[in-house]
Amino acid sequence: MTALYDRIGRGYADFRRPDPRIEKAIWGALGEAQSVINVGAGAGSYEPTDRHVVAVEPSLTMIAQRPEGSAAAIQATADSLPFGNDSFDAAMAILSVHHWRDPAKGLRELRRVARDRVVVLTCDPESRGFWLTDYFPELFEIDRRIFPSFRDIERELGSVKVLTVPVPHDCTDGFLGSRWRRPHDYLDERVRGAMSTFSKLSDKKTGLAQLSADLESGNWQRKYGGLLKETELDIGYRLLVAGA
Repeated sequence: MTALYDRIGRGYADFRRPDPRIEKAIWGALGEAQSVINVGAGAGSYEPTDRHVVAVEPSLTMIAQRPEGSAAAIQATADSLPFGNDSFDAAMAILSVHHWRDPAKGLRELRRVARDRVVVLTCDPESRGFWLTDYFPELFEIDRRIFPSFRDIERELGSVKVLTVPVPHDCTDGFLGSRWRRPHDYLDERVRGAMSTFSKLSDKKTGLAQLSADLESGNWQRKYGGLLKETELDIGYRLLVAGA
């Protein structure tokens, strides 16, 4: 993960701004926790401002983009957290676990340092997502390969509560599914640069050319135009909460 985000992470914070509706769901899942460790913290999205937070992030490029006044950040990896057992009320990992070198060990580390609960925002690897996979079929296979199954997560964290996180049509956080109602945005290289999965595609040109052509011809609107009436969409994002 360090090398990936040192390479693609520049300017990341410009397109990955916390969405207040997703933020509300994450903060609610943290319950009454007063001390929180955020693992794979990146530029600090979704860190609670009314609790004591310690951020853990391996990439110096990402740490450098943390806003002034944000929580203290420690350069470390999820599979070797430099804290004792039960050091925090809660641990959180937001769209991060699929980047870890050893997800199983990292999840065990979350459980070890958290007294009460662990909150993980991830994507269901069995979800077909949305129309973007019609243009980039490889996305589905990549997600199935890199995202741990819910069964794998439960094996390390114990029983979890699974909460659906619908994506708003005007989501401010530029993760892969955030632009489901703004198809033209996927043609922007800067937007794609904040979506790590695009860096894993073996062929982007074919899908981009087809998407561009379909938008220009009206074919995209004919196939998917019904989505333009929706205000939010369930495309597989889930909060998994252990210890709640």
